[in-house]
Amino acid sequence: MSQKIRIKLKSFDHTLVDKSAEKIIKTVKTSGAVVSGPVPLPTRKKIFTVNRSTFVNKKAREQFQLCTFKRILDIYSSTSKTIDALMKLELPSGVEVEIKV
Repeated sequence: MSQKIRIKLKSFDHTLVDKSAEKIIKTVKTSGAVVSGPVPLPTRKKIFTVNRSTFVNKKAREQFQLCTFKRILDIYSSTSKTIDALMKLELPSGVEVEIKV
């Protein structure tokens, strides 16, 4: 059952993404599979501009930024033991995980 598994991690906090990637790598290596990554993808920055005053000062504005951090992991020569270990793994709540087989 040697197949390639690609895991995408997304979060607003870069430390959460890195810690969860380390956790995944550690569990996959103990099950005997080969891991490639984590590969950092470009950070998406969303900037919001808001007026500070509701009525008078048009030039007084405030800017807020929302960054989305992404990482990709590729798992080669995986077994059923690897998939079971990934299913039992608990990751932080701020991380979105997408798995493609």
